Amino acid sequence: MKFHELEVKDIENKNISLSKYKGCALLIVNVASKCGFTPQYESLEALYQEYKNEGFMVLAFPSNQFLSQEPDSNEDIRLFCQSKYNISFDMFAKIDVNGDNADPLFTFLKEQKSGIFGTNTIKWNFTKFLVDREGNVIKRYSPSTKPKEIEEEIKIVLAK
Repeated sequence: MKFHELEVKDIENKNISLSKYKGCALLIVNVASKCGFTPQYESLEALYQEYKNEGFMVLAFPSNQFLSQEPDSNEDIRLFCQSKYNISFDMFAKIDVNGDNADPLFTFLKEQKSGIFGTNTIKWNFTKFLVDREGNVIKRYSPSTKPKEIEEEIKIVLAK
């Protein structure tokens, strides 16, 4: 399976083919509204605003797998992100990122770029994956990596 052949569900539970993002550089993030890293939404939105006209997109996938830090419905998540952080990048339906019910997108991402010590498991909310315009997974970032710290690598991917 290739990246652009995968399908996901958006925050309104509509099927979306990732082929929609062909030609875009992507930062894919598993997110949660009640996490210590939740304020990263602000800098994710700032990066998106800075580079969206160059073909950059942030894709946010809520997950409740880490200490139940995303317990709300898709609609409540959407409202929270819009009202608190004015999020305008693409949000998706709540998913599992680990285990037997892991979304195929995150299974793919983990297979392409393992975590520290070669583990495939997502360790926490706000793990980030940088994907180039052709759908190649370039790098995986830890939850503690601030979005601003990824900016130079985003510029390199956008320049290609």
